[in-house]
Amino acid sequence: MGKLIKNHWARLIVLTAAAYQILAAIQGFFWPKIFWDFATKNFDGAVKPVPILQIINLLFGIFILAWEWPVGIVTHSLLHRSIEVRLAVYPLSALVALLLYQGTNAALYYLIGVGVYFWAFSEGE
Repeated sequence: MGKLIKNHWARLIVLTAAAYQILAAIQGFFWPKIFWDFATKNFDGAVKPVPILQIINLLFGIFILAWEWPVGIVTHSLLHRSIEVRLAVYPLSALVALLLYQGTNAALYYLIGVGVYFWAFSEGE
C-alpha cells in the first residue's frame, strides 16, 4: 500500500475549510449572527449594521484559498513552502471563523488541518 502524505491531506482539508469560510461569510451578509449570541449580545456590533466580521472572514478565506491552491504569484515563494507559517496563520483563521455562527464548520476543519499539518511537520515532511 502507499504511504500517507500528510501535508497533501492537510492541504485538502484546509482548502475545504477555506471554501466553507467563504460561503459562510457570504451567507453571513444575509443572516448576520455571532456564534456566542446565546451568552451575550455585546458582540452583535461585529456583524450588524456594518458587516465587519463577514468581510474579515471573506478576506481570510480568499487569502487561504489562494495560498493553498496556489495562485501563480505565491507558487514558488517561501510563504507557500513553509509549514511553520501555516501553523501560525490557520489557528487565527479558525478563530475568526468560529466567531461567525455560519463559520463553525470551517473552524473545525481548520483545526483538523492544523493538527494534520503539525503531524506532518513533526515527522519531517
